[in-house]
Amino acid sequence: MNNNNFRKSGLAIAMAAALGASANANAGITLHNEDGTIFSSDGYINAFYAHTDIDRPGTDLDRRQSRVRTGYRSNYIGFNVAKDMGDLQLGARTSFWVNINDSDDNGPATVIDVRQFYGTIGSSWGEVLIGKDFGLFARSNVFLDEVVMGYGHTSDALGLVDSGGVPFGNIGTGYPYPAPTAQITYRSPDMGGLNLAVGIMDPNKVASDARNDEGNRTAARFEEMPRLESEITYSMNVAGVNLTTWVNGQYQKSETRAAGKDDITSKGLGYGARMSAEGLSLTASGFTAEGVNPLFTNNFGGGATEQDTKGFLAQGSYTLGSNRFALSYGETTDDILDMKRETTRLAAFHDVNTNIKLVAEYTRHENARESSGADLEESNTVAVGAIVLW
Repeated sequence: MNNNNFRKSGLAIAMAAALGASANANAGITLHNEDGTIFSSDGYINAFYAHTDIDRPGTDLDRRQSRVRTGYRSNYIGFNVAKDMGDLQLGARTSFWVNINDSDDNGPATVIDVRQFYGTIGSSWGEVLIGKDFGLFARSNVFLDEVVMGYGHTSDALGLVDSGGVPFGNIGTGYPYPAPTAQITYRSPDMGGLNLAVGIMDPNKVASDARNDEGNRTAARFEEMPRLESEITYSMNVAGVNLTTWVNGQYQKSETRAAGKDDITSKGLGYGARMSAEGLSLTASGFTAEGVNPLFTNNFGGGATEQDTKGFLAQGSYTLGSNRFALSYGETTDDILDMKRETTRLAAFHDVNTNIKLVAEYTRHENARESSGADLEESNTVAVGAIVLW
């Protein structure tokens, strides 16, 4: 058994896309390999200096702000186990994600976020994942983002400039984030470049429970069925051109007593394509959703609403030796917050070696009221950083 038998996690795919390398290049460090059992570790550490110039028309809230913080991709350390049992291959992964950021009002704000904690059972029929992992809806939209290792937008209107969290990359300006969630997911074996994933997820809350006058809890929403998510990807090579396409989606129905509604249907569809050849890479993706928060696919902060949100992302990059240059434009409009957000990013990545990367990025972010077109915010961010990964 060798490292190629490890399950290619979403994290590895994301890094492979950003590095323009194969997923196996990020397999990590093997700590144990004996009697059919492999234990390995991988990690990612980054820090950025970022300066943001914020203009909020018609207010006295204009300002300039400098930060030293984690980039869009949080720091993490991961551990993997794979065991060959003949007809079955067992696997497991856990990853601990850490921000280095503090915020203005809570001092040291560093926390550990366990985004992955799952086991896998695989064979010739495919693989079943049980545990916590990133969702399937909008998954490839995010993981194949050309600037996933960059910094991105830090909207002051969304409270991101001084927060203890990460900058938002292209979240909310091209795609929602496929938040990690408890799940049971089946993945098909590779069928000539075609792959299918179908999962049942812990359902989202569309309203908060309350308490009556006697202090007893009263249910504000009911989910009789789990959330369903799926993704189909297809990859092929034609005359030296690598092409990857995908479609993903989610569906959930909840009964609720909030906002005078009887039920809420949350559904979304994501899609995209990526073409690469001889150093050039072009990526286009989009999504449309109803009853889904424009920032997070798990409806966090969405509330009891079936209003619409949609967005797209168009990107290109070119690799020349140890340097890669990327241009990205994305936008999202949503009825939930009555907002239209646009982000333009220009980034340069330099590989010092296989484990060290330098990044420089310029980001322009604009917020406007969707219904009236009134400008709410314009920000310009220059960020430079370094990444250590293994």
